[in-house]
Amino acid sequence: MKIIGFESSCDETAVSVVEDGRKVLSDAVASQVEIHALYGGVVPEIASRKHVEAIAALTEKALEDAGCTRGDIDAVAVTCAPGLIGAVLVGVSFAKSVALGLGVPLVPVHHIRGHIAANYLAFPELEPPFLALAISGGNTLLIDVAGYTDMRILGGTRDDAAGECFDKAARVLGLSYPGGKPMDDLGRQSAGGVYQLPHAQVDGAPLDMSFSGLKTAVVNLAHHAGQVGEELDRAALARDFSQAVSDTLVPRTMEAARLAGRKTVVAAGGVAANSVIRADLERACRKAGCKLYLPPLRLCGDNGAMIAAQGYYEFLAGHTAGMELNAYATRDIAEELKNP
Repeated sequence: MKIIGFESSCDETAVSVVEDGRKVLSDAVASQVEIHALYGGVVPEIASRKHVEAIAALTEKALEDAGCTRGDIDAVAVTCAPGLIGAVLVGVSFAKSVALGLGVPLVPVHHIRGHIAANYLAFPELEPPFLALAISGGNTLLIDVAGYTDMRILGGTRDDAAGECFDKAARVLGLSYPGGKPMDDLGRQSAGGVYQLPHAQVDGAPLDMSFSGLKTAVVNLAHHAGQVGEELDRAALARDFSQAVSDTLVPRTMEAARLAGRKTVVAAGGVAANSVIRADLERACRKAGCKLYLPPLRLCGDNGAMIAAQGYYEFLAGHTAGMELNAYATRDIAEELKNP
């Protein structure tokens, strides 16, 4: 079964053809990073306009790269939540027109479910149940994945997402947008241990997280150094920041896996590319006797293949929609998106 997947939840337009939820036939991406880097972050209106400009030609490229004709497509999958509402609307509207024109089912997909499904493309042996740590620019969640479409949130951030904090800290340190990779690269130049950064706890919710205090601490350190004329050890701060984020994520991930009775842990999302977090997860899983799946770097960021992959399993579960399908800025990962 060949599914074409559309992803447009933020600043990347992505279209991919995937066979049977596991085999990537094509994966076309049009990035807007250079445009938004001028503003230090994503400008929603610009993102939406660029999606409109790119999506039709990108679809033709995805079909050509896959060696498919339009008649070979069996279903259309699309991110319909969560994300920048204007950007998501572009993908949903276009996907609806494609499904209607081809006369094939339309499958709505939750963006974070897609990130988790990226691991199915890299690891053919991976099957639920498992514990997923989903960490991206807009989301930080601990999810018990009981089945391909059966998921339950165990914990998450109460404020900023981990990826958002990396972007903000990178801006303070004079690094480019998006901040994840520049922060990681800079942090590799230091062993860290120079700056004492906060590690927040949420009273009564041991699996929940808070990153706003960490972000503020980095801003204050940088401003103080500038005011008193001290030289900021940028590499050490980048390394200590990554470690503080990891120290927040990894212990909670392992505790969530223990409470859920899962011996398999899966990481997903753009922040899963961070070298400190990956190394700490590997050590923690070895110690706990858990099997760890880390997506390859190319599948950590937003892509259409992950949406098509999850779309396959949503289709098998009967989660299709009609032309009334809408876009949503927020939506619980546990909710069915069937005919919303």
